Amino acid sequence: MPKKKVVIIGAGPGGLTAGMLLAHHGHQVDIFEKKDVVGGRNAPVKLGGFTFDTGPTFLMLLEVLEQSFADAGRDLNKYLDLKRIDPMYRLRFDGTKDFFPTGDEKRMVEEIERAFPGDGQNYLRFKKTEGKKFDRVYPCLKVPYGSFLSYLKPRFIKAIPRLDPFASVYDRLAGYFRHEHLRIAMTFQAKYLGMSPWQCPATFTILSVIEHKFGIYHPIGGLNKISEAMAKVIREDGGKIHLNTPVKQLLVKDHTAKGILLEDGRVVEADKVIINPDFAWAMSHLVKPEDRRKYTDAKLKKMEYSCSTFMLYLGLDKLYDIPHHNVIFADDYRDNVEDIVHRKALSSDPSVYIQNASITDPTLAPAGKSAIYVLVPVTNQTSGLDWQKERKAFRDRVIGIIKQKTELKDIDRHIEAEKIITPADWEKEYGIYHGATFNLSHKITQMLSFRPHNKFEEFGNCYLVGGGTHPGSGLPTIYQSGRIAATMIMGTKVS
Repeated sequence: MPKKKVVIIGAGPGGLTAGMLLAHHGHQVDIFEKKDVVGGRNAPVKLGGFTFDTGPTFLMLLEVLEQSFADAGRDLNKYLDLKRIDPMYRLRFDGTKDFFPTGDEKRMVEEIERAFPGDGQNYLRFKKTEGKKFDRVYPCLKVPYGSFLSYLKPRFIKAIPRLDPFASVYDRLAGYFRHEHLRIAMTFQAKYLGMSPWQCPATFTILSVIEHKFGIYHPIGGLNKISEAMAKVIREDGGKIHLNTPVKQLLVKDHTAKGILLEDGRVVEADKVIINPDFAWAMSHLVKPEDRRKYTDAKLKKMEYSCSTFMLYLGLDKLYDIPHHNVIFADDYRDNVEDIVHRKALSSDPSVYIQNASITDPTLAPAGKSAIYVLVPVTNQTSGLDWQKERKAFRDRVIGIIKQKTELKDIDRHIEAEKIITPADWEKEYGIYHGATFNLSHKITQMLSFRPHNKFEEFGNCYLVGGGTHPGSGLPTIYQSGRIAATMIMGTKVS
């Protein structure tokens, strides 16, 4: 097949994955990134001697990453130092009760019987039954859905009995377990998609299966090192990454993408263009209205978006002995979720995720110090909340909850460096539509062929990667979107 000139807008995980595969197979790859570092929401945040991941902190379904590097002729383990986190995380309920899920099946049953007597065998039933769903559904996430004919393929037909699209994650998994806290422990993963477990389609019970079957990993240096490794592979194979080079506009002629216009006025022509930024932001900022027939501004406003997140990056002059990953649930978790999804208000008692990666990774902070990452799911910018007004008070509320419900009783006295990202910051500084950090929601009418297509339907020679296209949000699926786009451009089959 003739080699193509491929321009990729944005050096996020999806664009880097596609670029890595295309460059390895001899295509001319040029990636244009507006920031001074690769990774997008998978880039590092540096505060003095402290390093944090901007967004994702869980590395799951490692096989997608391994396969992507293998398809680029590389061994992932020669580029990253990966550590498996076990127990996977600590879940704290009612501010005092801890539960430590593990990928070791025997130990997991023992841990369930300790914390939730009588539910150990129910866990084995969950793992067996929902594991069969994963085996059928996962292959469907590896291929594009460009038309309704995609649903006639054997792999999709085989998955139909297991898809469960009309129940919720909570409804489906609650049926396995007697204890409410265990039900929450097995369904909160819907938050990885920025959705409520009471609304997220039960198709995504596979998220829990993925954790418990494949485990959770941490690359030394942070997940941002994955982006750096991909960029290295691209450059090794002759691809170019242009940092500090924002794109102003996608150039479309005769319903075909022809290249890009840079902010500095240069025109870059291309045979194929891949769009990596947040989907709705890219449509409303990079594509002229007259070039959009389906995804008009009115259509974008009507689409449903995920929740947002309030972020705290704290450089501390102290190292705390708590687990790598911690989820501190609100006393009334469902009420907290209702605040986020329906009432679009800030909870007085929000759930808080704390990453204490320095307990595993000494490269993230100076000796004896730690980099603490805090994420609080909150409503997106459709709420109309004034974050200039709410920022300080909500920050103090989160610190108060951490002091009250965790071992970090004196955290406020040890902060050397601090950065806050609010939903307003995600929207204005990071180019995320409505500040919805997990992109478009994954309701039934925004999945598979109903989601913006990998081979973009608005005009020719254009491809989408990232959380706003199929298969959806989350690092493994974003990597998969890059794989799909690359294989479509190359005319090869997705493995």
